[in-house]
Amino acid sequence: MTIFLFSKVGWKMVMCGDETWLKLFPGHFMRHDGVSSFFVKDTVEVDKNVSRHLSYELSKNDWNLLILHYLGLDHVGHTGGRNSPLMAPKLMEMDEVVKMIHASAIMNPDDKRTLLVVASDHGMTENGNHGGSSYEETDSLLLFIGSKSHATHFSSIISNDVNQVDIAPTLALLFGVPIPKNNIGVMIPGVIDFLKDTHQLRALQLNSWQLLRLLQKQVPGFPCGSFPCDGFSGDQGYNSNDIMEKFCRLYLRSAFLHDSWISTELSRSDNREEKSEIIAAYYEFLINANQWLSHKATDKPSTVIVFGVMSMFLSFLIFSISIYSIIQESYSGEKQLSNGIFTQHLDEGFSLSVIFILVISMGSSSMVEEEQYIWHYLISTLNLLFLRKTMQFFKKESTCRFFNLFNGHGKVCIRISSIFTLLITGRILRGWHQGGVNWTHLPDISKWLEQSGTDLQLIQLIAVILTTILILFSLSLLGRGMKIVLVVGFNFLMSGLLVFYHILRYQHNASLPSSNAATSLAQIIYATLGVSTVGTVLAVPWIMPIQISKACCRDRNDNSAVSYPLKIGSQSQYPELIYSLHIIGWVYIGSWCLLQLLLQQPVNSVVTLLILMQIFASFLFFSQGMLQQKQWVECAGSLVGCLGKHHVFDHVAVLYYIGMAGHFALGNSNSLATVDVAGAFIGISNYSALLSGILMFIITYASPTLLLLSMVMYISIKNLETAASPQNVDSEHVLKRILGLPCLVPLTINSILLIAYTIVLILMRNHLFVWSVFSPKYLYACATTVCVLIGVFVVATTVTYAYMVLALRKKY
Repeated sequence: MTIFLFSKVGWKMVMCGDETWLKLFPGHFMRHDGVSSFFVKDTVEVDKNVSRHLSYELSKNDWNLLILHYLGLDHVGHTGGRNSPLMAPKLMEMDEVVKMIHASAIMNPDDKRTLLVVASDHGMTENGNHGGSSYEETDSLLLFIGSKSHATHFSSIISNDVNQVDIAPTLALLFGVPIPKNNIGVMIPGVIDFLKDTHQLRALQLNSWQLLRLLQKQVPGFPCGSFPCDGFSGDQGYNSNDIMEKFCRLYLRSAFLHDSWISTELSRSDNREEKSEIIAAYYEFLINANQWLSHKATDKPSTVIVFGVMSMFLSFLIFSISIYSIIQESYSGEKQLSNGIFTQHLDEGFSLSVIFILVISMGSSSMVEEEQYIWHYLISTLNLLFLRKTMQFFKKESTCRFFNLFNGHGKVCIRISSIFTLLITGRILRGWHQGGVNWTHLPDISKWLEQSGTDLQLIQLIAVILTTILILFSLSLLGRGMKIVLVVGFNFLMSGLLVFYHILRYQHNASLPSSNAATSLAQIIYATLGVSTVGTVLAVPWIMPIQISKACCRDRNDNSAVSYPLKIGSQSQYPELIYSLHIIGWVYIGSWCLLQLLLQQPVNSVVTLLILMQIFASFLFFSQGMLQQKQWVECAGSLVGCLGKHHVFDHVAVLYYIGMAGHFALGNSNSLATVDVAGAFIGISNYSALLSGILMFIITYASPTLLLLSMVMYISIKNLETAASPQNVDSEHVLKRILGLPCLVPLTINSILLIAYTIVLILMRNHLFVWSVFSPKYLYACATTVCVLIGVFVVATTVTYAYMVLALRKKY
């Protein structure tokens, strides 16, 4: 780094601002005052702590380099976007800082060699985020101002585009220090025009030596110096195998012209064309060498890559074999269904083809950028197939003489209502955010709400109320007289009221920094949600009545499916486990939704509510579907076990797909610019990389994690009659049958997608968009893998714990 070189040549340096400088270069500054760079809620004090030193430092003459790293402008963007009301005042504040520094340099007659460099490391999107490759994010400022500079001096070069890697060699050559040894940058054209001709050419010569040394390091035995320059033609063609010879000839030509210019007896001022030819020759070598070295950076050891891909493929095989064995076990000893029944399962075939469609789309950079359209299309298609299947069953149910028409019609109505709920909510989610990269400028519901002046705080409060009501209603399906339900419901209601109060009291203006009271209340909410959730998981299996099935199941069987649409635990061999998982599952879902309503942007509160409605509608559809399948198959003289397992795979896959569609509905994309940074500091008084990182992960993967946690609830409604026979009470066997598909299906789907995209990234490593499109997508794919692993671990641990505790209580 250039800072090390400045220190090595004896420069005295002062730094005020981002404390990252102090962590990267400890002990290199004679004076410093660092501020936290990640506490984005602070837009005022973070800059005041820098400016308060400015007058004092400008009056001193004991330093050679002064670094001022202001963070307020970046924080304003993260919290309020480009159009934040705080943006214009902050820009004016920065203008005054630049004006003050420049005026100080002009008023100092003894200092005629002052250089002021004004730079920004990135731009920002309309939402104030950055990290992607769009013009708004990469459009940043780099301005060199001398003590006697005027605006007219820069009119000819104001539109030049330069790479960030070019800044280090430019500053090093301007200040007369060595270029960092591994830097592959090129001197920025136009910056050294004020120097004498000899110094300009010397700077380009030093820059060329730097890249020539790196070429020799990449290709041992690089034979530059053995090729004659006689008869060299600048437009001579080269074979790709002779690329090193090309670099050598380019360098030798520029060196030859430079040496000739030095040795000439003509006046330098009268020889401008020769000087321009030398500069052009140097830049031709520098640009070609820079491009080759940049591509060389993507080359990785092939053995490591092959080992990684094989490891992923091995995990996929293990998951696939496990799923196959579980399905085979469920088929064993059971009468196979007729071919006529299997022909009705178009939805299952399509749910499997979804994986193939996703794998194919990964090879296109445009499809990667706009992946959200694929997920929304697939979910809509699946819902239409489910609607078709339900209508087919409605036509055939009258052929079964044992079928209860009242209950049957009620169940069909519930299924149809559920499907229409999924279709309507899915369409709203599709239009909530114009995600991706290329179409974010198009109008959507979220932009309309923000630009129309809608009270987003009111929408947040309504979302909290409806979420609380829906969760309490779901818990009440077990029976309002159960003491466990009353206690759990009361705890959840208290958590909902705390979130409601926090939004009402402290989230009326997201642009303002958080107060200590708001931070303390958020911490209380975190503690309340955490303690109540963990306490419910640990306590419910111990206090659940063991003989609950006799009373509860009798009550359920005496009522229609319309009264109790989920049929929780009815006619099950494991009523205590089912009831426990029902309570724990809804506590997981409700607590996670309340947490997201606290952390997400206000405009996303409706999205969280709609995803919750999709989960509830899916459970209604799946539960009634299982009961219908049982009646239908019994009428055909077949057993339900085989078909039940066949549908479990389909249902779990659909829940996984809903979670991914919801991920993009929240405004996420495959660009790092859509990561919500502001919410990661709610409830944090001092910056902590670990805590902020965890909250950022929770916000980004809110929807996939929610659907994975809902697997606990799904297990409580799926048909478990074939999990074990009364004679077979082996715990390992029962848990495998209960947990197998809900845990293995997400792991297998994610494994397929991760392997496919790893192969795509390897094949595209030399693609033009490898860093801007494919690499960020791979980071998201890896993070999704972590999300799936955590979710599956929580589900498996929860169900195993509940089952073992209940088995222990029954035994003793």
